[in-house]
Amino acid sequence: MANRLRRPAFWLICGVASVLSLQAEPHWRIQYIFEQSRSSLTITDLKFPSSRRGIASGIFSDKSKDKPTVLVTSDAGEHWTPVPVKEAGLSLFFLDESLGWMVTESGIWQTDEAGRSWRKISKHKDLLRVQFLTREHGFAVGALKQMLESKDGGATWLPVPAASALSLSPENTVFGAISFIDNKRGFATGWNMPASRRFSRFPDWMDPETAQGHRQLPSLSVFMETRDGGATWKSQVLSMFGHISQVSMAPSGFGLSLVEFHDNFEYPSEVYRIDSATGGSRRVFRDRARAITDVAALGNGGGFMAGFQLVGTVRNSPIPGKLKIYSTDDLNSWYEMKVDYRADAHRAFISAADPEHVWVATDTGMILRLEK
Repeated sequence: MANRLRRPAFWLICGVASVLSLQAEPHWRIQYIFEQSRSSLTITDLKFPSSRRGIASGIFSDKSKDKPTVLVTSDAGEHWTPVPVKEAGLSLFFLDESLGWMVTESGIWQTDEAGRSWRKISKHKDLLRVQFLTREHGFAVGALKQMLESKDGGATWLPVPAASALSLSPENTVFGAISFIDNKRGFATGWNMPASRRFSRFPDWMDPETAQGHRQLPSLSVFMETRDGGATWKSQVLSMFGHISQVSMAPSGFGLSLVEFHDNFEYPSEVYRIDSATGGSRRVFRDRARAITDVAALGNGGGFMAGFQLVGTVRNSPIPGKLKIYSTDDLNSWYEMKVDYRADAHRAFISAADPEHVWVATDTGMILRLEK
């Protein structure tokens, strides 16, 4: 009888220990989720310039109209405040927790108050991203073969001669990513692709050519590198499948690049580990059923990548897929992390204030924090 009385207590202890073990594993907790009937929130970018302050750009949409907005937090994402803005942000860049820039379809906006107020400083169109080395000195990349430099905080921009000299048609050339390791070493990447192959009139699930197995053809990819803070750039043009949409470099000189594919390609994306010292790269991840949309290389030698589970065999399904997040300690071996079951996405964005404070946002209106 005594043994029978003790046994339930033993199994209870084991069960509690198992639950505590699961809770102790690193996982992703939803901090913010937009849940309003007849309206939606599309997040377009996320930046945490410090462990407490965060900024997300996006668009509130309902049946009447779209309302551009910025969400801001000063308590590490526990509470978010919407700030109305006049133009929808495409991307964000912050030099510190107060000073930042937002790129829109028709210009560049600046904040000195961690996103709580904005003023338009440039009407330069067709840009996609900016990155600043100091308050005054920065670079911008975008469509129409635009790779530009500013020395007055973004008010005026001049073309980077090395990019302008490339023998590529402006109308088909896009610079989509730029990343600096420090104030000297930086990279920019782009691609040249005929408009007829770059975009379809229909998403994959409605496009008969894609549905019948239309194959992607190689296109030209552009690599730009500087080792003197942008005073000079070296360029390289290669033929490859897909295009490099993201580059994230750590202070060590190692980093990650993301290649995304269009049409009915065998894989939706691939991730490469890159070494700035040697210029070498090698593939470290690809999965037929999972599309990666952002990568982040961290100062501790590790990193993250985020994306979504494909819904069936259709690449651009109108139904978002389950959010998938992977972690690495060495930019080589990756393991999948636990994510709140409610999180889904068509695109995900990673922002790390440091290796211990990391967030992921989805275009479906969710923001998650890494819990350890």
